[in-house]
Amino acid sequence: MTIVRVLLVLLLVSLLSGCGYNAIQQKDEAVKAAWSEVINQYQRRADLVPNLVNTVKGYAAHEERVLTEVTDARARVGQIQITPQTLNDPQAMARFQAAQGELSGALSRLMAVSENYPNLKADSLFQTLQAQLEGTENRITVARNRYVQAVQDYNSYIRQFPQNLTAKMFGYSVKPNFSVANEAAISTAPTVQFDTSKPASAGSAH
Repeated sequence: MTIVRVLLVLLLVSLLSGCGYNAIQQKDEAVKAAWSEVINQYQRRADLVPNLVNTVKGYAAHEERVLTEVTDARARVGQIQITPQTLNDPQAMARFQAAQGELSGALSRLMAVSENYPNLKADSLFQTLQAQLEGTENRITVARNRYVQAVQDYNSYIRQFPQNLTAKMFGYSVKPNFSVANEAAISTAPTVQFDTSKPASAGSAH
């Protein structure tokens, strides 16, 4: 009886392997790992926001609207958490994209406003934060692209026969991805370098 059980187990393992079960596991883990890197880079950006806002405020406190936009956008980003367990929820992914998009837009407007303050642009802390933000935006782009590729690989694999039967049997479904429109918007990381030769507007110096 023991030999029969061993043979049955070996047969089951062989069938699962032949139907793509092991490959589905590997690709699913690859998606989770890629997502973790996306989250790490977005968190890195969020961590830069308080120092960036405080530095700008020191030279442009009256730019209250833009400063508030960035602060509020960062708060909304912090309220939306997507774990590897909830990656299959398209609505959660859409909310995550929207919140991150709002923060990207707010940061872009903050950088545009900062152009009007030469003393701010010359501040060493601001220059450091600028370099960190630019590097983080580049890392976000790379991490997102890797995630997109991992999801595409996973989704295309579990749609194929006979893997689709295995995926259905064990509850593996197609995962939502970053939208095409959203990907186009971040295909080139925002430029946050400043042209120091550009004259400041009248009365803008701190």
